[in-house]
Parts: sequence; C-alpha cells; structure tokens
Amino acid sequence: MLEDLKAVVCEANKSLPKLDLVRLTWGNVSAADRESGLFVIKPSGVDYEKLTPESMVVLDMDGKVVEGELRPSSDAATHLEIYLAFPAAGAVVHAHSTYATSWAQAGRAIPCYGTTHADYFYGEIPCLRCLDAEEIEINYEENTGRMLVNEFIRMGKDPRVVPAVICQNHGLFTWGKDAFTAVDHAVVVEEVAKMAYLSEQLNPAIEPAPKHLQAKHYNRKHGADAYYGQIKN
Repeated sequence: MLEDLKAVVCEANKSLPKLDLVRLTWGNVSAADRESGLFVIKPSGVDYEKLTPESMVVLDMDGKVVEGELRPSSDAATHLEIYLAFPAAGAVVHAHSTYATSWAQAGRAIPCYGTTHADYFYGEIPCLRCLDAEEIEINYEENTGRMLVNEFIRMGKDPRVVPAVICQNHGLFTWGKDAFTAVDHAVVVEEVAKMAYLSEQLNPAIEPAPKHLQAKHYNRKHGADAYYGQIKN
C-alpha cells in the first residue's frame, strides 16, 4: 500500500539528521495521499539509520493505523490536524532544531529581517502559545494541532504563504506540497532563525526588513507574476 509514498517518506525522514535538523529521534516527516485519504509517517522512536520503507506506518484521516507493524510517531495526531485543516499541505515536518527551538523556548516569533526569509515566508514565522494544563493532559498531540490551526485562523495567517510555525516551549512544524518541500521549509526556518539571532546580537535595535522589500522577494518567487527560476513546460 502506497509503496512509492512510503519510500519518499522514509528518505525524507533520513534526511533530517543529515541536514542537522534533529538529534537522536527528535523529529518526523509525514506525507499525505489525498486521493486515498491516507498519510504515511515515521514510526515512533526508531533511529533514522534503521528506517526502511517497510517500517513506515500508514494511517487514515481518522488517525487509525491501516498498515504497519510499528507504532506511528507520537506526533501523528498533530500532523493529522494540519492535513484536515490545510488542504494544500501534502506533507508535514516536526523538528526540534536548535535555533528555531530556541526562539520557541523564548516565546518569540521569528522576525523577517531580510530577503532570505522573505524568499520563503511572507512575514514573520509566528510563535504560538503554550497549551494549558488541561490541553496537555488530555489529547496533547491532537490539541497541539488544533491550537496551531485555530491560531492561524485567529491571526488571519494563510498557511500557503507562511508554511511554518514554532510552538512556545516546544519546537518547529512546517508543511509543503510534498515531503521534500516541507523538509526544505524546515531547513530555511532553522537558517533564518540563526540569522535573526545573530543579527540581533550585532544590532539590538534592528527592525524587520521593509514591507515592500519583503513583498518583492516573496512575490518574485511565489506571486502571480513570479519570475524566479526556469519556466516549467
């Protein structure tokens, strides 16, 4: 079942430590097959080097395992809430990468200080609230996903133009059209989080990049009249 997708999800998960996004087993990647209403995710707590396509776990959009002998990632319920609410999300990444998680632990959104950030995300990468005690005690992972979705709605954020978020005292979630796009977004968040931290050390009075510069860089890659890259036939 979904053999090609399991191979892709396996490879995407194996890329996390190679890209310096995780230590030990501190992250996971999933990808959805919208036509079948299923998604594939890493098994819980398994070392990346030991992952195989056969060890991936397939779940339905009710969160029930439909194939796989191992337990799915403990974050599967969070991924599911993102899939249910964001139709454009074809894959989800969760990681505790150093700089992104440092901003999350500080409870601060990652400001857009330059064009590297603006090339991928339209505006700051928001830092969402920590769950309360009841939300954590009952259905923690599901509530993390629901809080993420509800906060995006409350803030009027478009998940297509800001495909990333950090959760206070927790870590990073990104999404994209496919597994490797979602991983790329996680790489960019980690890098711009590092750049933002260093920029504030050099200039504590730094201000976000001008809105018109942010808009130009985002739209030249993603806007209706985008001209970055090559024309695809």
